[in-house]
Amino acid sequence: MNDPQQDDDGRVPPNDRGAEQSVLGGMQLAKSAIADVLDTLRSASDFYFPHHQTIYAAAVDLHGRGEPVDPITLAAELGKTGDLERVGGAAYLHHLVQQVPTAANTGHYAEIVRDLAEFRSLGAAGVRIAQLGYKAQGDIEEAKDSAAAALEGALTERDDPQGALIGEDLEEYLDGLEARRNNGRITGVPTGIADLDELTNGLNPGQMIIVAGRPAMGKSTLALDFARACSIRHRRPSAFFSLEMSRVELQDRTLSAEAKVALHQIRRGTLDDAAWERAAQHLPGITDAPMFIDDSPGQSLATIKAKCHRRQQRHGLDLVVIDYLQLLASGTSRRHDNRQQEVSDLSRGIKLLAKELHVPVVVLAQLNRSSEQRTDKKPVLSDLRESGSLEQDADMVILVHREDAYDKESARAGEADLIVAKHRNGPTSTITVASQLHYSRFVDMASEARVPANLRAVGDYFRAHQPTS
Repeated sequence: MNDPQQDDDGRVPPNDRGAEQSVLGGMQLAKSAIADVLDTLRSASDFYFPHHQTIYAAAVDLHGRGEPVDPITLAAELGKTGDLERVGGAAYLHHLVQQVPTAANTGHYAEIVRDLAEFRSLGAAGVRIAQLGYKAQGDIEEAKDSAAAALEGALTERDDPQGALIGEDLEEYLDGLEARRNNGRITGVPTGIADLDELTNGLNPGQMIIVAGRPAMGKSTLALDFARACSIRHRRPSAFFSLEMSRVELQDRTLSAEAKVALHQIRRGTLDDAAWERAAQHLPGITDAPMFIDDSPGQSLATIKAKCHRRQQRHGLDLVVIDYLQLLASGTSRRHDNRQQEVSDLSRGIKLLAKELHVPVVVLAQLNRSSEQRTDKKPVLSDLRESGSLEQDADMVILVHREDAYDKESARAGEADLIVAKHRNGPTSTITVASQLHYSRFVDMASEARVPANLRAVGDYFRAHQPTS
């Protein structure tokens, strides 16, 4: 039944029919054996033989519902789904039990099954990499990224940390607790905006932070502010993946923000002597900053993940920014019925990336037009486009809103609201900042040196030279 399938070279992928049978038989003998197996195997796909995958999935379903797992209940369950005859019938389920004299070794058999599954995964990654090499088509950098993603996926499959007793890591916990007693300093990655840092304690490891807004509200500007604060002011490594703006555009914006040189002057090359002097003073700090910019077109989450892992291993990584989600491809072979489903998968993937890297991941997202139909134009969480899973997966959602984008005569010209609409680890609030978009930056309202006295004049100025994002 279900003989091992050979690959194109006539080789049989590694498998152990006896170990798989022993796992399934042990699960039917003792409830404790099921727990051992669930602690070891990731999913039904760890089994090589399809009929064993089906039996395992049915057993896990029964166990999850609190029902006994034995040849009788399994046969009934598989009969309901129409799979009983396909897996060998009730006789084969009894045969599995007879194969195992005791359930005590079931966990060991499960380890064999898992190890062989990982060997097969490595082999599949090798085949994929070999295909990319022999095909020798397309962009070489994209091919290398795809190869790295394939290998990284195979190498990290076992990265499944187990739980522990609450006090087992007490010493490490106390060290972290002591680190928080730091005279009010934040423990996460600084955003560069004092009130936002005070509210959030910075951007913390493992968090997925969504910065969302309508076009031209300043999402990219805010995300770049975060990266500048991380890498230029605090010399901590960051990675900025831009699917919309070029590397030169980001360099222009960074210089404008750091040197307080008007962005339109930099773009046109019309800097006067004073502007050139300020630029020259700030360029060394910018060029030495550990801020990695990647503007590769058509990037997928898989390639970004591979690049992040490489940078973290080689240079360290404290912050990741992705600009922006709606331009990102999943990079998987899974077919999606619609874009909403794909965005849901991307959202979950980004959250997992933050946890794997143990760094905050900031991802930009577009809002739908609903806010523009409201009188005050203010965005809300439900305005996130295409997927409610964005709100569900995010640890923090910051909505960027500027009244003067809709009302040219607004009394709040030159101001912006950073609406922290979701904050899993703290309160929500609205932070008001000065929107110096002519310098491609947001700054604290409380800093008198940074905020010109005549905000209305500033509003008129940056509207005349407003960037597109």
